[in-house]
Amino acid sequence: MHKAEHLKEVFAECGISAALEVVGERWSFLILRGAFNGLHHFEEYQSTLGIARNILSNRLARLVEHEILSREPDPSDRRRVAYRLTDKGRELLPVLIALRQWGERWVSGMPSNPVLVDRLTRRPVAKIAVRTEDGRSLTLGELAWVDRSELAEG
Repeated sequence: MHKAEHLKEVFAECGISAALEVVGERWSFLILRGAFNGLHHFEEYQSTLGIARNILSNRLARLVEHEILSREPDPSDRRRVAYRLTDKGRELLPVLIALRQWGERWVSGMPSNPVLVDRLTRRPVAKIAVRTEDGRSLTLGELAWVDRSELAEG
């Protein structure tokens, strides 16, 4: 089988395309960044991000529809709505950190401020890496795409 045909077959069920359909545009990622930093209300997102109301409304609805954010009455003021990260949404944290680290290295060329740290040690988080199940870092040359049926038993 030709390499391009093999890759087309391997990538047919790849989750990257599906993930990008849900969160693959700038405003969605900036809304998520805000959610990870404690924003909960429409007005907070709008004033912090400088995003148009219609775009913000659309993106929030999409993130709620895909169960990345939940929309619920604010416990402190039942007239307001609060947007909160779901478990599914919280699992996007490594993705956002990896994008930030990549942007610092390859786009802005400088470290971001504020710095993301471990609350306990106050030390910056480590660089996001691809790791084996036992924690060993892997390089691109050490990786291969294989069909799920070809996975090693273990």
